[in-house]
Amino acid sequence: MSVTLIILAAGQGTRMNSDLPKVLHRLGGAPLLAHAMAAGAALAPERVIVVTGHGGEAVGRAALAVEPEAVVVEQAEQLGTAHAVAQALPALAGASGDALVLYGDTPLIRAETLEAMAEARARHAVVVLGFEAATPGRYGRLVTEGESLQRIVEFKDASTEERAITLCNSGVLCAEASVLADLVRAVGNDNAAGEYYLTDVVELARARGLSAGVVICPEAETMGVNTRTELAAAEAAFQARARAEALEMGVTLTAPETVFFALDTFVGRDAVIGPNVVFGPGVTIESGAEIRAFCHLEGCHVSRGATVGPFARLRPGAELAEDTHVGNFVEIKNAILDEGVKVGHLTYLGDTHVGARSNIGAGTITCNYDGVFKHRTEIGADTFIGSDTMLVAPVKVGDGAMTATGSVITSDVPAGAMAVARARQEVKPGFATRFFQRLRARKAERKETT
Repeated sequence: MSVTLIILAAGQGTRMNSDLPKVLHRLGGAPLLAHAMAAGAALAPERVIVVTGHGGEAVGRAALAVEPEAVVVEQAEQLGTAHAVAQALPALAGASGDALVLYGDTPLIRAETLEAMAEARARHAVVVLGFEAATPGRYGRLVTEGESLQRIVEFKDASTEERAITLCNSGVLCAEASVLADLVRAVGNDNAAGEYYLTDVVELARARGLSAGVVICPEAETMGVNTRTELAAAEAAFQARARAEALEMGVTLTAPETVFFALDTFVGRDAVIGPNVVFGPGVTIESGAEIRAFCHLEGCHVSRGATVGPFARLRPGAELAEDTHVGNFVEIKNAILDEGVKVGHLTYLGDTHVGARSNIGAGTITCNYDGVFKHRTEIGADTFIGSDTMLVAPVKVGDGAMTATGSVITSDVPAGAMAVARARQEVKPGFATRFFQRLRARKAERKETT
């Protein structure tokens, strides 16, 4: 059955003490909002509706960056969760199947949990996600009879007996789209806070003879992020989960607690990740590759059999083919390294294509920026770039060519040629001895006069 996601992302998040909308704070290298969208994406939604409010323009851009077909609607006034969902109803019109309400500040809900909710819809008209809370605090309570959910009581409105219940409401809810729309329109605001609670749809549904049920998940999945402290706790939980999943998938992590993943990091089976490696967004590591200690990678692709590091940086656009080697203190940006290329150490390659089996000597720099524009360097196959070569782009080095150590290459080098671009060495016998004698004598004279 098809599903529509409704993601509530209108809150200001005043306790974050930030000018940035709460749902745009980053977790695992991606906005909190992206995590909620990624979990829902596992259901292959027919459409995605994101309800924005504070910082709505920026939140909308972030949503469209994740899902270009998303529909962004505004909740101009924050009058409660049912009011937020009501803003999505025009965009929900005509949707088939179910509607699933998620929250942009609740990033740890697993796709498997949402799939369980979708399956539970075969038994109940309304399905709510609940959890057993170690400390229920001010969570809304789920009042049940056997497997049936009777109602949800907000803490402010709960009796002493109801507050003793430990089964709590996560806020995530699933119902058939047209049923949800009808129920939301019927929600009132006769409560202690004067808000329109989405939780009221359970009682409204039962009053119409519809059933309601609960799917229970671990409390950790429902963690909301409202403060910097909670953001740090969510980051720790996300990283622990990502590390465990990588190990389960056959990735070797030599010091798991020191490796940091992004939301979309992909690491293949039998890859080896050393200590203190940080993955930014957009990284793919193929099976059998090795990332050694203290590397930082983002927006890059590392193929089977490649080795990177230690102390290397791969920036967006770095493409490493099979059996390449990028060594210590090497930075690669927007560059393609073909099969078997070796870049051992102390090198910067930007806006570059290096042909197969070429060797790039230590200290090589592609001078790709003229202060206004970026320019490309083309290095052919089987080339040898001598240590401390400056390649001033745009420039081409042909197949099988080489550059002499210490050269500044400003013109194309034909295939098979050697380029030498440095001043001719001149040796002056005895000069150093005489030079330092004069300096030492001058220093001694100054001491005598002081």
